Amino acid sequence: MTSDPTPTARPRTEVDEIADGFVDASVALSPIEATYLGIAGHDEELDDFSPAGHAAHAELRSRTLAALDRATPADEIDRVTIAAMQERLGLAQEVHDAGLDEMALNVIASPLQGIRGVFDLMPTSTADQWAVLARRMAQVPRAVEEWQGTLLHAAGRGDVAPRRQVEACIQQCEDLTAQDGYFRTLVGGASVDEGELPEPVRREVDRAVEAAAQSYRELGTWLGEQLLDRAPESDAVGRDRYALLSRLFLGARVDLEETYHWGQEELARITAEMADVAEQLKPGATVKEAIAALDADPAYQLHGTDELKAWMQTKADEAIANLAGTHFDIPEPVRRIECLIAPTQTGGIYYTGPSEDFTRPGRMWWSVPKGVTEFGTWRELTTVYHEGVPGHHLQVAQTVFRSELLNRWRRLMAWTSGHGEGWALYAERLMATLGYLDDPGARMGMLDGQSLRAARVVLDMGVHCGFEAPAEVGGGSWDYDKAWAFLNAHSNMDEGFLRFELDRYLGWPGQAPSYKIGERLWMQLRDEVARREGEAFDVKAFHRRALDVGGVGLDTLREAVLGTLG
Repeated sequence: MTSDPTPTARPRTEVDEIADGFVDASVALSPIEATYLGIAGHDEELDDFSPAGHAAHAELRSRTLAALDRATPADEIDRVTIAAMQERLGLAQEVHDAGLDEMALNVIASPLQGIRGVFDLMPTSTADQWAVLARRMAQVPRAVEEWQGTLLHAAGRGDVAPRRQVEACIQQCEDLTAQDGYFRTLVGGASVDEGELPEPVRREVDRAVEAAAQSYRELGTWLGEQLLDRAPESDAVGRDRYALLSRLFLGARVDLEETYHWGQEELARITAEMADVAEQLKPGATVKEAIAALDADPAYQLHGTDELKAWMQTKADEAIANLAGTHFDIPEPVRRIECLIAPTQTGGIYYTGPSEDFTRPGRMWWSVPKGVTEFGTWRELTTVYHEGVPGHHLQVAQTVFRSELLNRWRRLMAWTSGHGEGWALYAERLMATLGYLDDPGARMGMLDGQSLRAARVVLDMGVHCGFEAPAEVGGGSWDYDKAWAFLNAHSNMDEGFLRFELDRYLGWPGQAPSYKIGERLWMQLRDEVARREGEAFDVKAFHRRALDVGGVGLDTLREAVLGTLG
């Protein structure tokens, strides 16, 4: 295993051509994905959200899978590409055949959020860039109308999202179109580096944004009139669909019942460790008392989003400087990350990758809830490592950089939640091992986040698969009240954040557990490689080797790293 961060150029193969052709065709069908991937040429367009649009994606996947079946791999990299694409595209076809893509409506990852969210990544420094944004914004009413048609098409089969999700999405439409919501804020802040927007461009922006806002107002009304009464009361997706979605988010088959019980054991371990740290912080204190003391400690406080942004950037830059060349190979373009306050106010921190030419850097975004002005560094230091280095930024940006080694699909589109989020949790634990979270407050912050992630495994699987609830919430069948009591008992965050989290788990089955289960599978893989290699095992080389595979499903990753692909 080499430590040279710039591999020798590899000749392009038949499999690379198939993979790159899929990327080109896919972003033509999904201009939103093109923007997220940093691929130029589709910046004024939005996707076709109609049933015909879904069918076009399915036809592309079918055509690509057939081409892969006929292809002859030239080397191990080709074998990994074939296995990874067959797994990812094949699962997407299963999801489509089950109708789950067409019925998608939830609080975090459905077209309601995707259509709006793409504008966060569009540059707005010049009048020309604002004009491009306006032309894309003008497409929003059409995209929303197409999506409504698809939701009705799915509803005709009896596939409608749970009532709780429909109600929450109606509220999101109201929030986005309020006087202090996203659309009004976007127009109010429209300017260029030189000052005011030229008047013709401003009029174009105003018209497009108002039309988009009106389409979201009407969408909220439409959801209430057309879907709400047809939406099922039950939040549970059922075990069969859950098994499919679990594979989709993990890229691995796991024993659902064994994993459910492991989640409870892991949560108990973390709870005990939190109690030990609480004793260090304040002898005799409970965990909640210790956390209250941390929140009140001026040493951990940040005031306002300007301080928050500066602190995020400082800590992210420090991690890169300290880890580059010592624990990780970090190519020069990857050593830049941009920390930003998101234009939305939904809560949470997330990462967006760089463009493939790195003119747009990888970015860590903090979506600060309305009215929140105080922040505790004890809680969020571990999150900086999760989203930055050695977490998502290292994982994603390093893969984007490997243009001489990997085709564009492997570099840009091979993302699996269990791989990505599992690595990011693994990265947090690694930073604790390296001493970056030795401060008891920072340690408590990491453990509190880990507690939430372990609770997700139990809650998500329990509700959707119908497993028996833990005794601490009364056993028996899960319901919303038991889920809320369980989540609230194992996380120390404000109620608004946790209510949103619970809605997220209920509406996006299988995704939330992929963090902790993914971390488990990453650790199992590292331990297996260490056993095989004995004294020759080098953890830095393992990290480099595993990350060079790209964001494939976790079963494919394991076979690629162990060299067991057929």
